[in-house]
Amino acid sequence: MNFRFQLVSLSGTMFDDEVYEVLLPTMEGEIGVLHDHMPLVSVVSYGAIAVRRQEKDSDRQREYFATTGGVIDVANNVLRVLVDEADHADNINVAEAEAAYDRAKQMKAEAKDQVSLEHAQGLIDRQAVRLQVANLKHRHQKR
Repeated sequence: MNFRFQLVSLSGTMFDDEVYEVLLPTMEGEIGVLHDHMPLVSVVSYGAIAVRRQEKDSDRQREYFATTGGVIDVANNVLRVLVDEADHADNINVAEAEAAYDRAKQMKAEAKDQVSLEHAQGLIDRQAVRLQVANLKHRHQKR
């Protein structure tokens, strides 16, 4: 049995389709959502969202999204995840993400105040998640 999964970011709808399973990073750890999941409102944290479209799909057929946090709402076989940003694994350029990660680390090293330090750390975290998602996709393609 499938349910509807909607992933919406500030730039628009990233995903809206019937799926079998979604794995989400939360503050308490990773959770899985399947058909008939109990109603839930929670916070999605930095990390990878993994989507399995059909029950028979293998791990290598999962779709991955990098997210920097947002809100989860599960009700009536609809999972809505509202985030500021989400990147599909296919759209992540690893070389660009690595360069951005390095620039953010340099910004952190040169930060002169708490605001600059926190901004740099946020950029580091975002690029680390993007690289993690790109590596997940790459690893599953090799199998």
